[in-house]
Amino acid sequence: MALPTGAKLGPYEIVAPLGAGGMGEVYRARDTRLDRTVAIKVLPAHLSSDPARRQRFEREAKAISALNHPHICTLYDVGREGETDFLVMEYLEGETLAARLEKAALSTEPLLKIGGEVADALDKAHRQGVIHRDLKPANIMLTKAGAKLLDFGLAKPVLRPDSALTSLATQSKPLTTEGAIVGTFQYMAPEQVEGKDADARTDIFAFGAVLYEAATGKKAFDGKTTASVIAAVLERQPAPVSSLRPMVPPALDRIVATCLAKDPDERFQSAHDLFLQLTWIREAGSQAGVPAPVDMRHKRRERAAWAATSAIIALALAVVVANTFLRQEKKGSIRFSVLPPENASFPPVPSMSVSLDGRRLAFYAHTTDGKDLLFVRSLDNLTAQPLQGTDDGQFPFWSPDSRYLGFFADGKLKKIDVTGGPPVTLCDAPNGIGGTWNREGVIVFTPNGGNPLYRVSDSGGVPTPVTSIDHSRHELEHDWPEFLPDGRHFLYLADRSVAQDRWICAGSLESKETTCLVNVNSNGIYAPPGYLLFVRGGTLVAQPFDAKRLRITGEAFPVAESVGMYTFGGYAYFSVSESGLLAYQNESAQNTELRWYDRSGTKRGTVGQPGDYTNPALSPDGSKVAVGLRDPQTKTRDIWVFDLKRSTASRLTFDPADDLNPVWSSDGNRILFTSTRKGNRDIYEKPANGVGEEQVVYQSNAPKSVTDWSSDQKYVVYDGIGLQKESVWVLPLSGDRKPFPYVEGNYDAEQGQLSPNGRFIAYSSNESGLEVYVQTFPERRGKWLISTPIGLGPQWRHDGKELFYLAQGKIMAVEVKTDSSQFEAGIPKLLFDAQIHEAGWRNQYVVSSDGQRFLVTAPVEKAASTAMTVVVNWASELKK
Repeated sequence: MALPTGAKLGPYEIVAPLGAGGMGEVYRARDTRLDRTVAIKVLPAHLSSDPARRQRFEREAKAISALNHPHICTLYDVGREGETDFLVMEYLEGETLAARLEKAALSTEPLLKIGGEVADALDKAHRQGVIHRDLKPANIMLTKAGAKLLDFGLAKPVLRPDSALTSLATQSKPLTTEGAIVGTFQYMAPEQVEGKDADARTDIFAFGAVLYEAATGKKAFDGKTTASVIAAVLERQPAPVSSLRPMVPPALDRIVATCLAKDPDERFQSAHDLFLQLTWIREAGSQAGVPAPVDMRHKRRERAAWAATSAIIALALAVVVANTFLRQEKKGSIRFSVLPPENASFPPVPSMSVSLDGRRLAFYAHTTDGKDLLFVRSLDNLTAQPLQGTDDGQFPFWSPDSRYLGFFADGKLKKIDVTGGPPVTLCDAPNGIGGTWNREGVIVFTPNGGNPLYRVSDSGGVPTPVTSIDHSRHELEHDWPEFLPDGRHFLYLADRSVAQDRWICAGSLESKETTCLVNVNSNGIYAPPGYLLFVRGGTLVAQPFDAKRLRITGEAFPVAESVGMYTFGGYAYFSVSESGLLAYQNESAQNTELRWYDRSGTKRGTVGQPGDYTNPALSPDGSKVAVGLRDPQTKTRDIWVFDLKRSTASRLTFDPADDLNPVWSSDGNRILFTSTRKGNRDIYEKPANGVGEEQVVYQSNAPKSVTDWSSDQKYVVYDGIGLQKESVWVLPLSGDRKPFPYVEGNYDAEQGQLSPNGRFIAYSSNESGLEVYVQTFPERRGKWLISTPIGLGPQWRHDGKELFYLAQGKIMAVEVKTDSSQFEAGIPKLLFDAQIHEAGWRNQYVVSSDGQRFLVTAPVEKAASTAMTVVVNWASELKK
């Protein structure tokens, strides 16, 4: 008989029923002593008289009481009221995995997250000698705090059956009976069905069945009758996960198959191994191809067999890939991973390019000896070859015959024959960020950020504009060109001054007329037989596209999840060939850390945990650092303040928008920052202790990024738009408060930094290549070139006697004199290679007041080495 609302079990007051099953009823209740909500599982009186039922109920209490884990439901109390036994447990708000799967299968990220949490919970239980024996979606609760493992009522070694398959002591569900064989048939291991002893590997089989169902939405073993389900468990293997869900990580197929092995000795031998495998896939990216190495505790001959098998598989994969895409046999897709070369790692912002014939993959990587080199890997080979002479080469692109590679290095556009020979310089390209090459020998590229596209012959020459910046559309620059099949038209990304208003457009070599196609914050690439590929919301999509008529012809389809992207440059990490080969790299959730170096480049510690950091700023007294930190879930940034003395961190901003570019006031009491909360990037101010509301400092229709605040707090310096170029602007904080361009011309100028005495301003500009300049402030009476031959990101020492800047990731130092109106600068000296790859952020390093230490947003080795994914015949995976 159900308990009525208000009934009392000791100090617990029944509020409402939650459910009922073969082992009793569950209620939501209130603990009157602690005034908290709990869940109470009740064994009714008519069941308490059954010794087996009561023993099982007591067993559940003992099993849960021995476990303390964030992903196992917590037992608070056990009691008896009259003839009623009850357990008091943690009340969980959410839904069971079974209820969730009634709606749809899980996508990759929650699948791996939930799977890892359940595996971790099982590991804890197994280490305490507790075997669950009834793992299934109905016994996994999904809450805001993560997955919770429930119902340990069957947690003990299974006895031999004394009777036929009659019934099971579990929830009343189809195909579930109660008797000596316990569990739920669709999730039972073969030894459990046969009534043999169960151990940890029995739970691992059930885990595999749960993981399969969560990934595909279908049960691994199903049938119309109990007998047909048992036959499936004992004799058949389910279809591979990837055959039903091509987008899941390839390594998941092996994990599920290993869990579901009929012989317990062939399964994973511990839940900890499972946890490590799922964690590795999640960190390596959603298309991880090879499981991480874990301690499987196998016999020596088994390890040798695995090694031999891996080598055979690798060789077979190379042969299969070569035969499949070189002969153009397009019957289905093949996926595999490309790891960084030996003694090298992929940088946080990778660049890659697949040759048009689909035979080679070019990319750049950072070697352990401190070099950035371009590599080429033939996809019928297991190793990549470095291209000598391509130091600091970036954004490679292929010639139509797939023999030459174009790239940018040392402020030049270059090409190199991948079969051998040195690089050849074609023309100047101070800040080149993308190129494309047609069959008539024309290269279209972006020579400098903030410019239109230019064309040049592949034999070299003087570049000439091929597009015009359309001021009526508020365009700022054209980037990332890609030729269409006719070799006359090309795609490019048009960046506009309005926030989030980038467009993939089509231009022509024969006219300045353009066609805007898609409003998206990503470059676009055409792929036969007629798709436009780009990234939207982290998903690589393919949209039907008529390349002859230059128009979109259908709805977009997803191709790959969590594809990485350099958001501020609109550059997504993927490439595709004419032959149907796709390569991409997944987004890395944690790719940098705040790392201290001394002047020699010796690491002197870190601040906080690894994360996606931008724009660090030290407080005037050096005791705190404010920094932008990207939330991996919301994909937006907030300002955080780290207390370096107390090793604590506090969040300063909470708006669901991008907050970045923190700048301290000279007294350390306030922080300026840039925010997109009103659409455009505007400047705000907030007390540094976090108490109080943000105040708008300056708002306009044009984007802006604050870079400095004068020591007398009279001027704010920011990057803004002037003459359709990025310029250094100054905002007076008194008088009419009307901002004015301080550095403005037919070139970009940015990252303005005032000297400590306020008499000079340093900034970077591409006026004559990417260089650092200094001018007097606030009046402009002189101008001095500081860097040689390249530089950006200037920073002053606190006493104004030294100026630092970046040169291709290296930190340079220049002795300066600022104590008079006549500025003097010495010869730049190399301090150390900080390995800073992104040039788009205002400051990727900050300097201590004495100039002896540098806090750098440094790439994390683990994140930088994320594998690339290659898909042969990718279009076969699209919906038809």
